[in-house]
Amino acid sequence: MPSMKVRARHCRWAAALLFGLSVAGRAWAQDADGSPFLPNPAAGGGGAAAENEPLELHGIMPTADGLRFCIFDAAKKTSRWVGLNDTGGGAPFVVKSADPDRDMVTVLNGGRLMTLSLRKPKVQSFAAGNPAILGALPPGVSTVLNPTPADEQRRLQAIAAEVRRRRLAREAADRMDQQSQR
Repeated sequence: MPSMKVRARHCRWAAALLFGLSVAGRAWAQDADGSPFLPNPAAGGGGAAAENEPLELHGIMPTADGLRFCIFDAAKKTSRWVGLNDTGGGAPFVVKSADPDRDMVTVLNGGRLMTLSLRKPKVQSFAAGNPAILGALPPGVSTVLNPTPADEQRRLQAIAAEVRRRRLAREAADRMDQQSQR
């Protein structure tokens, strides 16, 4: 039978382990709440209501025959492109009306009218969200939407000057390394 000292030491060790696990569990739960990979409940839009719909509007495309709509069936995990009031192709739904300016359609599915809208994109352009990327251009180089030949010539000269500057800096660093190794 183990002595009282051994039992007390095991109890203290177990208590410390349980305390550490509870603190780690709380920290992990807080990290999970702020995860950038989970949907933001405060953001709304594209939430549970859209996920519970049997059909989703995934795209609108103009064609020579008129607008076509990509309707996704969440239950079957399939999508199909259909036209306005198109009953062919065996689709169990019909697009009854469309508002392409608001990215919305009204669909008749199983005798029930549903209004579907395109989800708002969750992805943002990296350069637009990060002004540091725009600062990565060499000095004197600016973005011009419709460059004239003179603008293009200035841009190419600025790039050539930056390449020369970097080459000289690299060669100077190589010389310094060679001298320090002697």
